[in-house]
Amino acid sequence: MSTPLLVQALAALSVPALAGATLFGLRLRRGDGGAAVREAGLRARVAELEARCAELERTASCDPLTGVWNYRHLQLTLDREIERSRRAEQNEQQDGPRPLAVLLLEIAGFEAVVAEHGRGRSNAVLRDLAQRLGMEIRRSDTFGRYSGEEFLAVLPDTGAEGAAQVAERLVWSVRRHLLLDWSSGPRADRRPAGNGLTAAVGVAVLPADGTHAAVLLRAADRALAEARAAGGDCWRAAASPRPDSGSDAEGDRSEKAGSLSPCVGEDPLSSPVTPPLPAIVAGLSDVLSQPVSRARSGENVP
Repeated sequence: MSTPLLVQALAALSVPALAGATLFGLRLRRGDGGAAVREAGLRARVAELEARCAELERTASCDPLTGVWNYRHLQLTLDREIERSRRAEQNEQQDGPRPLAVLLLEIAGFEAVVAEHGRGRSNAVLRDLAQRLGMEIRRSDTFGRYSGEEFLAVLPDTGAEGAAQVAERLVWSVRRHLLLDWSSGPRADRRPAGNGLTAAVGVAVLPADGTHAAVLLRAADRALAEARAAGGDCWRAAASPRPDSGSDAEGDRSEKAGSLSPCVGEDPLSSPVTPPLPAIVAGLSDVLSQPVSRARSGENVP
């Protein structure tokens, strides 16, 4: 076969192949465009589902009344921070775990707010106050509603001195907080007369007061009971037992920073008990004179 005929035959055979390749390329491009559209739609759907999951998780972890963290989230956070403190002790080869402070706060005086404004408005006051207290701690700390008018603050990497400062600031914020005013006139400043609300705070620190969540919460609850018994509007630290004595270390609380907030009445544990001097002298006189009197009477003195 001559060369011109071969070229013509090859050209005739290549036309359908070229057309098929062109059609396949067009279909492939259309398929890629459709796949890109479907991928973009799937990514948008995944982002929407992730946003909904985050919203559900946040809703499940927040208190519906006050907007701060709820009891479940506080428990999970406390367990996680305690475990992190223990891991830091093992990884960094420290003498003990990292400090962790727990503050249990109780607000008193809401009965008068409920009686004056009703339950609905008192709930608004509680929400406003909880949001204000949440601003008094760091972003790395956790503040939430424990139960009723009780709130819990978890302070990682915070020792006794730092916890004392935070407790004092929370007590001051409750005492000086401006209550919501629903009158149509100008908002009245109630700070000179007080708002009728007080806070009692119990402080417990890891590892001095315990290394477990239940132990720390129990120690903070005992300290809260002491602050409540002192009249409120103050805070108390947990009584950690001394290694050289079996008694509680509450006798020297007056030397710590826990007396910054004035409490109603005096703390009976902060002042030493001194017996009257005449009673001591009389007791010594009886002890010294007893053997002498028995010898004069002719009895056998052991």
